[in-house]
Amino acid sequence: MLQHFKFTPMFENHQLPGWNISFFYKNERITGEYHPDGTITWRNKQPEDEEAVKKMIHELMLFHVYD
Repeated sequence: MLQHFKFTPMFENHQLPGWNISFFYKNERITGEYHPDGTITWRNKQPEDEEAVKKMIHELMLFHVYD
């Protein structure tokens, strides 16, 4: 489960898509970039079970951003 999930726009112009994301997963802080096409670029460390984490992130972004 992801904890303390946060996202902020990458650009000052909020119309341009792209978000910086950060969260804790298994007691590790992970950061990345969420792109408009749904791809994620990890900044510091790729999570162990990347596919499961990506699925959780996509669900959160759909709920918070694309709703």
